Amino acid sequence: MSDPQNGESRVLITGATGYIGGRLMETLERTGRPVRCMARRPEYLAAADGTEVVAGDCLKPETLPAALQGIDTAFYLVHSMGSRGNFEDEDRLAAGNFGEAARAAGVRKIVYLGGLGDRSQTLSPHLKSRQETGQALRDSGVPVIELRASIILGSGSLSFELIRNLVERLPVMLCPTWVRVQAQPIAIEDVIAYLQGALALPAENRIFEIGGADRVSYADIMLAYAHARGLKRRLIFVPVLTPWLSSLWLGLMTPLYARVGRKLIESIRHPTVVTDDAALATFDVRPMGVRDAIARAVRYEEREFARTRWADAVSSGALHPSWGGVQFGSRVVDARTAFVPVTRAAAFAPIRRIGGASGWYYANGLWRIRGYLDLLAGGVGLRRGRRHAEHLRPGDALDFWRVEAYEPDRRLRLAAEMRLPGRAWLEFEVNDAAGGTEITQTAIFDPIGLPGLIYWYAIYPLHRRIFAGMLKAIVARV
Repeated sequence: MSDPQNGESRVLITGATGYIGGRLMETLERTGRPVRCMARRPEYLAAADGTEVVAGDCLKPETLPAALQGIDTAFYLVHSMGSRGNFEDEDRLAAGNFGEAARAAGVRKIVYLGGLGDRSQTLSPHLKSRQETGQALRDSGVPVIELRASIILGSGSLSFELIRNLVERLPVMLCPTWVRVQAQPIAIEDVIAYLQGALALPAENRIFEIGGADRVSYADIMLAYAHARGLKRRLIFVPVLTPWLSSLWLGLMTPLYARVGRKLIESIRHPTVVTDDAALATFDVRPMGVRDAIARAVRYEEREFARTRWADAVSSGALHPSWGGVQFGSRVVDARTAFVPVTRAAAFAPIRRIGGASGWYYANGLWRIRGYLDLLAGGVGLRRGRRHAEHLRPGDALDFWRVEAYEPDRRLRLAAEMRLPGRAWLEFEVNDAAGGTEITQTAIFDPIGLPGLIYWYAIYPLHRRIFAGMLKAIVARV
């Protein structure tokens, strides 16, 4: 079961296309550990060279033996909460299938990430299912290291995204009193550290409760996120907001996460705190507190956002256009592409000349009006123009934008310096395509609270017309 190159045993990660599995895969890849990933849709998984990617579905037992062949330790990170059926039954069935296949393949140990909750109390269906899944894995006879966690804080995690959507949209929130119930949220970085540390543990049945440094409530987390984003938020606690009514409100305010989020609502009513500190005595992990976890989540999103290549995202279908754009963390993104049968240099030429005396190629009158309004509001307006008619460099002022990134004949990224209820960027990328070049134009807005969202959606029809006309005019100038 060892890798012939470095002698380390190969591990299997299930659910590698998910939030936790994807982060774990990247971490183990960086350490050089031999990794095999199993996914129902392996074509969606971007793994590093040397990482095996195989198709497999825990609800289809016939697909599991090949994935588990030669595996020493298997990480079980799948769940069925996103299903439209009975997720509890599906979770038990999937775990049973996987455990039996792991035993038959000679797997030495399973590492499973479950959920905190006091079993002496009546648990929500979600928390109960998380713990039943761990028992189903143990029933196979394969030793299971089960890590039980509360709320996981990290950019992209379901709980964090639900909190983000509510806090970003609502300056005043009506909250049921049970959002004051105690939890022990843990940063995604600490969860990954615990999962990685479980590789070194002996193959025996153990349950570890893992949590962050702070015991807080959902209300505390929402206020901590508001503080990190510079938002003023008020929580009003009411006794009549039932879980059912809360789920309806959640569906209205956070539609992207509503189906799964409604299943989590019941869990908030139950304390999810660490009662056994065995994890601190066993692992070399000292978890961070809530404020640090939220700050790291925001910084991680900034880092991922900064290195996103919008041309790749659009061409791969990762962005699905909708009215108002698509969501990327707290930001709204409007992207469009055009093909031109010329070289990259020729396609980029009108882009590098944009602004200043050249104007913005479409609706220049509206751009001038926007500049005057910005001046009236105390902004810089359009009076700065540009340093040079042909050449740009990072840091250059460009009307009421500033050049944030510039790669000749490849990429121009402008950061807005006009007065806005948020932050904005305008980016152009050109990439080689069969028979010519593809131009991608992306407008990005990071709203500050509800005023920012109202601003974006109120002027989106105008923005949509202007940006579409601008790209068309750039193509005509190539």
